[in-house]
Amino acid sequence: MDEENELDSMCGVNDEQMTDLFNKSIEIENEISRIKGTPITRYDIEKQAVYLEYPDGRIEYAKEA
Repeated sequence: MDEENELDSMCGVNDEQMTDLFNKSIEIENEISRIKGTPITRYDIEKQAVYLEYPDGRIEYAKEA
């Protein structure tokens, strides 16, 4: 995928680099949440459900409305 779009040529960031930066930003936010003691929202693919993961390891699934 060597084709650049206008945004890439303006910022000098290709799609792969942008994906890497995005993933790293999620890791950083999750670490900040863990340090603050706030839960992280996650998605269970097998159960197809959203849940909160607390810093102590406790998991609480969201209730359907």
